[in-house]
Amino acid sequence: MDFELNEDQLAFQQSARDFAAGEMAPHAAKWDEEAHFPLDVIAKAGELGFCGLYTPEELGGLGLTRLDATVVFEELARACPSTAAYLTIHNMVSWMIASWGTPAIKDEWCEKLAAGRKIGSYCLTEPGSGSDAGSLKTSAKLVDGHYVINGSKAFISGAGSTDVLVVMARTGGEGARGVSAFVVPGNAEGISYGKKETKMGWNSQPTRTISFDNVKVPASHLLGNEGEGFVFAMKGLDGGRINIATCSVGAAQAALDAAHAYMKERKQFGRPIADFQALQFKLADMQTELVAARQMVRLAAVKLDSKSPQATTYCAMAKRLATDLGFKICNEALQLHGGYGYIREYPLERYFRDVRVHQILEGTNEIMRVIVSRQLLNSDNLDDIR
Repeated sequence: MDFELNEDQLAFQQSARDFAAGEMAPHAAKWDEEAHFPLDVIAKAGELGFCGLYTPEELGGLGLTRLDATVVFEELARACPSTAAYLTIHNMVSWMIASWGTPAIKDEWCEKLAAGRKIGSYCLTEPGSGSDAGSLKTSAKLVDGHYVINGSKAFISGAGSTDVLVVMARTGGEGARGVSAFVVPGNAEGISYGKKETKMGWNSQPTRTISFDNVKVPASHLLGNEGEGFVFAMKGLDGGRINIATCSVGAAQAALDAAHAYMKERKQFGRPIADFQALQFKLADMQTELVAARQMVRLAAVKLDSKSPQATTYCAMAKRLATDLGFKICNEALQLHGGYGYIREYPLERYFRDVRVHQILEGTNEIMRVIVSRQLLNSDNLDDIR
């Protein structure tokens, strides 16, 4: 067991750190304040390969492991958790099309997505189906060689600005086995977008509803076979949970860095507040919990890379732990800043707002507990999950 990053991973880390420091950190507060979606910066990220990290090399990506990707995403999230989170979603879309698209669809989209010249959205959640994703109502009916899609999706990141959508829709009966997945151009006739939601955080990426009114796509736009869409969606979410957990770790690291520096600079009662043991202990706990979260995420990534039968359980554990601890660390760092942490001159309140949603999306943390507990209770030997 080697917990150290290898030379390649250290190089990816430095590349991402330099990009984040030069292209993201100086602008993140403005993007948040103005609710600006930095498409130009996303395109620059694509030039470095950050839009196709685990898309196969033969399809234009870097072909990295999920562990490698966590190293990159963490560095990007230290600068702007919101924009980094969108990049993780885009990577999921790129990977899903690369994994299950027809050759023609791969040729049309994969290289452009991996290079950041086109960007994508993942469309699973609906107004009436969040945690119960298998009950989705959006339908797709095969008519004369085309699927006709009707329904709506909610809380879709990037919606209205993205070029392609991976859409889960019902082609069969009730339940998860009736769900299929489709590649749908974002400007297809019959698609309409709702208003840009006003959100607590994640303001550097738009969130909208999407309505589908007799949207026609060729049968070749089906990913895999009919009835496999829910399986694909969950496979995407295994990686998505690692990714969003990594974004929490990155934001928490940035918050801890800020708190560490502030404690040495801020003086009260004639002494730096770093001299007070109560605050020293708080900083120590933050560091310990951050390391634990990071290692849990990287362990889950290794499980996913190795195709472990327990990968889904580990991804759920990592998502739950890292997003809960990431939010806690950002909150503690804000508290250490006192009133300054609450004003926008300092980045703490932005980290706090951005990471809060990580406990909700990619499956709520309550659902993560359901996944883990179900696996535990269905196993006769807990050594299987160690």
